[in-house]
Amino acid sequence: MYRATRKPVDTSESSTESPTAAPAPPRRGWRRWAMDTRPLRRPAYRRLWSSTIVTSVGSQLTAVAVPKQIYDITGSSAWVGAASLAGLLPLIVFALWGGAVADTVDRRKLLLITNVGIAVTSLLFWVQAAVGLDSVAALMVLLAVQQAFWGLNAPARNASIARLVPADELPAANALGSTVMQTGQVVGPLLAGVLIPIIGLPELYLVDAVALCVTVWAVLRLPALPPLAAVARRAGVREIAAGFRYLSAHKVLLLSFLADIIAMVFGMPRALFPQLAAETFAPWGEGLALGLLFAAIPVGAVAGGLFSGAFSRARRHGWMVIGSVVAWGAAITGFGLSRNLWFAVVFLAAAGVADMVSMVFRGAILLSAATDEMRGRMQGVFTVVVAGGPRVADVLHGTAGAAFGPRAAVAGGGLLVVVLMLGLAAAVPALRRYRV
Repeated sequence: MYRATRKPVDTSESSTESPTAAPAPPRRGWRRWAMDTRPLRRPAYRRLWSSTIVTSVGSQLTAVAVPKQIYDITGSSAWVGAASLAGLLPLIVFALWGGAVADTVDRRKLLLITNVGIAVTSLLFWVQAAVGLDSVAALMVLLAVQQAFWGLNAPARNASIARLVPADELPAANALGSTVMQTGQVVGPLLAGVLIPIIGLPELYLVDAVALCVTVWAVLRLPALPPLAAVARRAGVREIAAGFRYLSAHKVLLLSFLADIIAMVFGMPRALFPQLAAETFAPWGEGLALGLLFAAIPVGAVAGGLFSGAFSRARRHGWMVIGSVVAWGAAITGFGLSRNLWFAVVFLAAAGVADMVSMVFRGAILLSAATDEMRGRMQGVFTVVVAGGPRVADVLHGTAGAAFGPRAAVAGGGLLVVVLMLGLAAAVPALRRYRV
């Protein structure tokens, strides 16, 4: 049976290994369902988590401002889509390289450098908007640079969590972080919509840049996170390739990625939301329907995070991933079959809860099953999968929706998720057997 093992270590904040878990008192009544906040008792993790609050909201401000500015300049949605692709390639390249870098340097220093880079990029976004440059090329270059910094930052940030909390608190730590990120996806765009008419588009970039100073301050106060083992101070193609070899040799890690690919590629129907809002749910108002469809999954994920105490202490991490992906597929199927907007929103919110559970335990498997010298590279691959899967789904669902109709494409994709995940779990027992 696959089990995660962890050596007892020093619990002081300056320790370079993750702290040893203290026995947790039983939770009674409603507290059994509430979010498990034990990781926040650890100062280092609390600082990292608090910086995530700022990053999750601030990044969404820029995510709204960039396409808005490009559309204002060009009047073309095609240019908005081209800008999205301009940011994807550097994110993929630098996430893979950043994972290798995170395994060879002090992760705290890498977080400092990349967070400063992201803040400077946000400041440059403000400058170009304030002077009225009106250059799509400049915006796309800045977006590519920002995504490159983000690709370097994300593997180091995620890999650091296992050094700041004990193994049995990893699901709770992932639930805390994922809840904040999902909340940012809801609050950030709403806040941007409120602020743009009041302070203007250029100042929105400036708010993000100033807020990122809080993130830099929080990272400054983290303990040093150097490699635990002696490593060669290099991070090239050979080291990236070694990460993929490591992944192929560890079935449970590979299966955790495949589970996410199955769920996102075949079961993420966001490309069909506009058509569904305009056709199937038109009686409720196209604008209302579109807003509810896009908000439902993040709202469900936030709700799942708030009540993550109901599942975050589970030890059979593999079964939790399998069950949550199957639940995601079933909920998406229900959404595709729905003709009533409110039933559709409920199904999407349920899918969001399932997605939160999947994120929590896939993240925990990555941090517990991978050794520290490989965690950065595994997180780099994770970043690529998370960023790339929904974009592939957009193409797949858009094509299937045009060929078979949007409802059939959504429902068929959801059923395919259920069948493929159950087939994978039956064919390869490593994920079923994994527990901590």
